[in-house]
Amino acid sequence: QAPLVESGGGLVQAGGSLRLSCAASGRTPSRFVVAWFRQAPGKEREFVSAVTRSGAAYYKDSVKGRFSISRDNAKNTAYLQMASLNSEDTAVYYCAASTRVITSAVSRADMYDYWGQGTQVTVSS
Repeated sequence: QAPLVESGGGLVQAGGSLRLSCAASGRTPSRFVVAWFRQAPGKEREFVSAVTRSGAAYYKDSVKGRFSISRDNAKNTAYLQMASLNSEDTAVYYCAASTRVITSAVSRADMYDYWGQGTQVTVSS
């Protein structure tokens, strides 16, 4: 069983919204920093957002004000609410988790030990 399972991706028109979910299995969620990364075709994987154990949120500049990350430790689930989507948001979105990442390094993919399989988000113009 994958440690993290994403869901909620799909096809949406520009300006629309989606909510991605990341469900964790068999782990104590409160110990983890949870992040979302994305990878568009032909591009490097990039940081999108992260939420720390205390609930502090971090965002890539281009998604600030449009995306909102949250977590529900009781449900072992993290969320990424995305609004005002545009074509540049089209990518495979990955959920990641780590117990060792520090605040100054939340955007570094190499600091995350657990990854989901990804969920496709496609924004049509």
